[in-house]
Amino acid sequence: MRSVTYSMNVSLDGYIVGPDGSFDWSAPDADVFRFWIDEIRDVGVHLMGRRLYETMLYWETADQDPALGDAELEWAALWNPLPKVVFSTTLSEVQGNARLLSGGVAEEIERLRAEPGEGDIAIGGATLAAEAAASGLIDEYRTVVYPVLVGGGIPFFPRDERRVDLELVETRTFSSKFVYVRYRVTR
Repeated sequence: MRSVTYSMNVSLDGYIVGPDGSFDWSAPDADVFRFWIDEIRDVGVHLMGRRLYETMLYWETADQDPALGDAELEWAALWNPLPKVVFSTTLSEVQGNARLLSGGVAEEIERLRAEPGEGDIAIGGATLAAEAAASGLIDEYRTVVYPVLVGGGIPFFPRDERRVDLELVETRTFSSKFVYVRYRVTR
């Protein structure tokens, strides 16, 4: 069965964006960017909410930017053909290799797990991940922790009363500054 992974950059105090909606603190260095390139190779489909989709729209045409380096071009070449599912009740259309859904993420994950396919089912966006987590559908949590305290905003982990036991799978330090942490949900 395909694994469901939730991966994002996160501040040391646990937020994916700060109280002002900013995430300028989460720009990856070259090592972290290369890591995310390698991670995306294992993804078969990416689920995201509207806010993350709108942020990632840049990559739909990024390959036309002459200022991009080889790593950014490689990311765009992997990201653009990747199937994406965008969950939104406010968007009327999506671009690129994406399809729009207004229904629940649990039903879509179950559908994707039932059909043939390879690669992880990746989730991006805290609100969407919280819905999947509430249904017990996330298999792995993956974070790159940034050395910054933003003091509030949108938390990486959903704030609910449910206990989830995790097993450490991997850690990695980048440039002695960023730390990757990967946990698997124990059931």
